[in-house]
Amino acid sequence: MEYLKRTYRTLFHQDDLVHFQVVVRQTDLDIGVRRERFSPALANWVEKLLRELREPFEVYIKEHPAFLHSLVPCEPLSGAPPIAVDMAQAARLAGVGPMAAVAGAFAQYIGRALARRSKDIIVENGGDIYLRSTRRRTIGIFAGASPLSNRIALEIKPEDTPIGICTSSGTVGPSFSKGRADAAVILSPSAILADAVATAAGNMVQDSGDVQTAAEFATAIEGVTGAVIIKDDRLAACGKLKLVPLVPRSY
Repeated sequence: MEYLKRTYRTLFHQDDLVHFQVVVRQTDLDIGVRRERFSPALANWVEKLLRELREPFEVYIKEHPAFLHSLVPCEPLSGAPPIAVDMAQAARLAGVGPMAAVAGAFAQYIGRALARRSKDIIVENGGDIYLRSTRRRTIGIFAGASPLSNRIALEIKPEDTPIGICTSSGTVGPSFSKGRADAAVILSPSAILADAVATAAGNMVQDSGDVQTAAEFATAIEGVTGAVIIKDDRLAACGKLKLVPLVPRSY
């Protein structure tokens, strides 16, 4: 499997926001906030918060390796950090291991904290997004070698945020998937749930004939509001969402 550099990040960058990156160990965040809210101090504050979130989580998964390695739902131990509890709950609903929700979990925790400082924020972590906005947004869909890749986008209304938009792929990136979906994109008010369900839906896709079944499976899970599944030249979309053509960005 070839790992592509994070050029996909241009698909969700917003012209009215200042984007900056915060990296702590395996967590690589791209964050957009209102221009007037950005400062080097804000970036430092996010890095400090991320370290404070990761420290107890890293201790927990070291002491509880089953949580780290399980591919099926795994109950958290007593005293588990809140982020691990939330991941386990989402994984239980989706029928996957709790680490399937890790990227969406960190995106959401950081995004909710940032929402106290900026009314418009977008936090992306490995293709998983937490978005809060006061204006209409378009989020492009990257689907690897599919002819549909970089050609369509989700249109997100302000009243539909905060929202999680999470993507799993069996053909792009380093994350484990049992399936071969080019993109399994899930929408939910919870980025943690969206991340877990994206993995579960992506696991179901072996060929283009599986996209409709995977989309219907995803939207049948309570808390999921929409799903877009892509394999080769086939796409299935279910739930509350709007797809629009992706307009190429000019620089």
